Amino acid sequence: MGFNEQAGPLRLVVTGGGTGGHTYPALTAVQALQERLAGRGRTVEVLWIGTAAGLEARVAPAEGIRFAPVATGKVRRSSNPLKMISPANVRDMGRVPLGAAQARSLITEFAPDVVLATGGYVAVPVGLAARSCGVPLVVHEQTVRLGLANKVLARAATRVAVSSESTLPLLPDSARRTAVVTGNPVRPAVLTGHAGKAVTALGLDGFDRALPTVYVTGGAQGSVQINTLVSAVLPWLLEHANVIHQCGPANETALRGPAEALPPHLAARYLLTGYMGAELPDVLALADVMVSRSGAGTLAELTALGKAAVFVPLPTSAGNEQAHNAVHLQDAGAAVALIGDVTADALREALAPLLADPARRGAMAARSREHGRPDAAERLVDVVLEAAAGR
Repeated sequence: MGFNEQAGPLRLVVTGGGTGGHTYPALTAVQALQERLAGRGRTVEVLWIGTAAGLEARVAPAEGIRFAPVATGKVRRSSNPLKMISPANVRDMGRVPLGAAQARSLITEFAPDVVLATGGYVAVPVGLAARSCGVPLVVHEQTVRLGLANKVLARAATRVAVSSESTLPLLPDSARRTAVVTGNPVRPAVLTGHAGKAVTALGLDGFDRALPTVYVTGGAQGSVQINTLVSAVLPWLLEHANVIHQCGPANETALRGPAEALPPHLAARYLLTGYMGAELPDVLALADVMVSRSGAGTLAELTALGKAAVFVPLPTSAGNEQAHNAVHLQDAGAAVALIGDVTADALREALAPLLADPARRGAMAARSREHGRPDAAERLVDVVLEAAAGR
């Protein structure tokens, strides 16, 4: 029979997390769903099932969402099959039946209309428990390649939502028939920035507005690799661009000395900061070129905004997914991907043509925007409501 949008609240179980890449798309989708139904005079009752040690355990309660932890086992991947049978893997896999029993109990008690799973190890027992209880299951994949958890759940899912057309051929045949390309939900605030506000809020009066602005970021914690590469080319870079460098709180002190040694005319074009807070959307609006990692969330934001980018993928990302993400956009002419043993010379060679040629920057930004889906959260909400209604 399914959920009736005209009668009572929608009961939603969300599962997924461990990292921001799984947690924030789920949160954005929940908020979009709440807003959609509020416009129809309806509410959403949400239970987030995750791991006690995951990011979701902090994010969900902070957003007023009920949270329940379950046990889960992490599979440590290796190209050597023998290493997969490690004591840690065996120990953790022994926790999976416990997690599945806990998940089934929670789902039976909460009686959701639909379950949304966004990946991470915790999604497997919860997703399988949903299907065993006859609850519609929507699986969302953020990356170009299927994550390990979603590979397992795709066959059990009522609907599979993916972020890229390139993911569709990777799905099992049964899942491909019900799959839909939604994109990866992007926080609405990211899309509402104003370049002028960044100049005012960050005191960027020394920036030369005739030059392009480069935003360097390694994520909230920063990246020693990206910081080192940028520091090695910094004087050259500042001759050709203004630079906002978000280096991570733990790295700021080490980078402050070299920054203070810059000639005054270059120092005026450089802002070093450990952390970027509420002003991030405005900084993104100001930026002409990005230098960053290539996680799924970063790609979703930069393509939704249409930004030229030089990606330095995290070498240790699960399944090497960041490299696949970056190469996917590079193949489309929407970014430059620096893979493997990245040198300062390689970074300079990647940036030089973009900084020297506004038309080249603009063409790359346009191709990036072609891959962007700023309405991804709304598309995912459509899929969740359709599954809940039995459509």
